[in-house]
Amino acid sequence: MTPTTGGRRRSTKTSQWAWNLRLPALEIRQGNRTVYSFAVDGKKLSLFATVSRVHRDDSAVIQGYQRPEVLSHIASIRRYLESDEPMIPNALVIAFDKRVTFKPNRADGQYPGVRMGTLVVPIDPDGPHETVAGWIVDGQQRYAAIREAQIKSFPICVTAFITDSDSEQRSQFILVNATKPLPKGLIHELLPSTTGTLPVALELRRFPAMILDRLNYDDDSPLNGMIQTPTTPGGVIKDNSVLKMIENSLSDGALYEFRDPGTGSGDADSVLGVLKDFWAAVETAFPDAWKKPPRRSRLMHGVGVVSMGFVMDAIVDHRQRFPSSKDFAKELALLEDVCHWTSGIWRFGPDHQRRWNDLQNTPRDIQLLTDYLLAEYKKKIRRESRQANAAKRGRSTRTASK
Repeated sequence: MTPTTGGRRRSTKTSQWAWNLRLPALEIRQGNRTVYSFAVDGKKLSLFATVSRVHRDDSAVIQGYQRPEVLSHIASIRRYLESDEPMIPNALVIAFDKRVTFKPNRADGQYPGVRMGTLVVPIDPDGPHETVAGWIVDGQQRYAAIREAQIKSFPICVTAFITDSDSEQRSQFILVNATKPLPKGLIHELLPSTTGTLPVALELRRFPAMILDRLNYDDDSPLNGMIQTPTTPGGVIKDNSVLKMIENSLSDGALYEFRDPGTGSGDADSVLGVLKDFWAAVETAFPDAWKKPPRRSRLMHGVGVVSMGFVMDAIVDHRQRFPSSKDFAKELALLEDVCHWTSGIWRFGPDHQRRWNDLQNTPRDIQLLTDYLLAEYKKKIRRESRQANAAKRGRSTRTASK
């Protein structure tokens, strides 16, 4: 059986003529979900499917999900396709919108959960490419290689599902690529806008990833545009460092009380309130080290970001409440003379000194800097407490003498 085109009809969305591509297909019920399996000439895929590139729109809302094409990988597949006996048995995955329909064969139904029929796909060869009915969830490199290969045709297997939900497409994209070397930054950026059940590790990371997303794109965030992600390549702080800082505090730090340990979600507004106040205070306390590339500022480096997260926890614990940005800044001022984010020497002990830029984003150096900052902070607040008590005793003595 081969794909056929139905009668020509007037499109409901444009004044151009549109066609229906009729694809012999299997409808397969999987629980409450339905997928479709069919074969089509790979050279015709562009008639009804395209790739949704990950990007941000003008309102900084995540759009799409696919990473850029890997040209070397495409070239390798293309050479194989142009060889004597090529074969690609693994199917592409395509998400169709609800303009696509399935027409079952009348006499079918012999096998439970499976029906034979025809998948009806609207196409408009002259319409904008972004108006096609299908989006490639998995297989963009194979799709590109078939498109570029010097061959007349190449039938390819396709598995498809129908949805109008961008978030469901992203969920399927993450699940399909979970065991492949997909960039972690791309997964983190897509997680907040996904729906449905994901593996436990990703499910628990969804809430911290959403907090990171808000920190990077909320207009009132001191970290606005500063976190480097696939759609914000100009950021100065690596997304994984910020994510680690958030996760540390949510697991057993100041932000723990705002988290639901069972689901991994939490009170986003409260978490963001604390983080925004703290990092605004960090900017106030260390303006010379703020918004500089990590090579010029260890405050913007992974070692500084993660360590400062533990300082935030210590300040909240000391004050036994959540400070305002002004109060955070007052506490951070205690550390100004012992921090060497952009120059100088870190003095960790009598026999342990390190140049400011010798610190690296390793567990050992993060622990070293964290221990040092927390010890210095506790030393300073004890000194302040002694001075305050001495001043209080002095006032009491003067009062009594009168």
